[in-house]
Amino acid sequence: MFSGIVETMAQVVRVETEQTNKHFTLRNPFSEPLSIDQSIAHNGVCLTVVKIEGDLYTVTAMQETLNRSNLGMLKQGDWVNVERSMIAGTRLDGHIVQGHVDQHAVCVEAKETDGSWYYRFEYESSRDMIARGYFCVDKGSVTINGVSLTVCDPDQQGDMGYVSVCIIPYTHENTNFKYIKAGTVVNLEFDIIGKYITRMNQLLK
Repeated sequence: MFSGIVETMAQVVRVETEQTNKHFTLRNPFSEPLSIDQSIAHNGVCLTVVKIEGDLYTVTAMQETLNRSNLGMLKQGDWVNVERSMIAGTRLDGHIVQGHVDQHAVCVEAKETDGSWYYRFEYESSRDMIARGYFCVDKGSVTINGVSLTVCDPDQQGDMGYVSVCIIPYTHENTNFKYIKAGTVVNLEFDIIGKYITRMNQLLK
């Protein structure tokens, strides 16, 4: 479990393909060493450390993960938002994030607005997806590339959903949001509480 408060960024050093899986080797950006089996969110995707070589570590993404996230688009030199799993008994500064990305979204607008940054994203939507809790509500929470954010101006137009977020300068400079522009593909994880409530309502009908 994660909070969506990104700790730092890690740079991709190597990408290897094995059958339908991809192995990503990154440089460890944390001050302390990692361990095998440790869970780390990469652009919001929970992945397990499977190998450690000095200051490098490797994680593996299976086909389902590659289909639902932007990890399959990563290449050597790319920067990834990373967060280690939460420690019980500490403050939850973001919101409950599982690290289970639901789908892609595409940035349709990115601009600076008097010191902060405004981004708007579009994603595929349908009645079935909404019934599973894949939607946003105004002032609710959404995770984009592993960053816990507050929703503004959610909208639905036909088979496309839209969500906007505002980023403070600190978040812009310390996450890969500074590389996001119109056309950039990002990862979306919708609020788990909203998913449970939506599912419960469906079952109780």
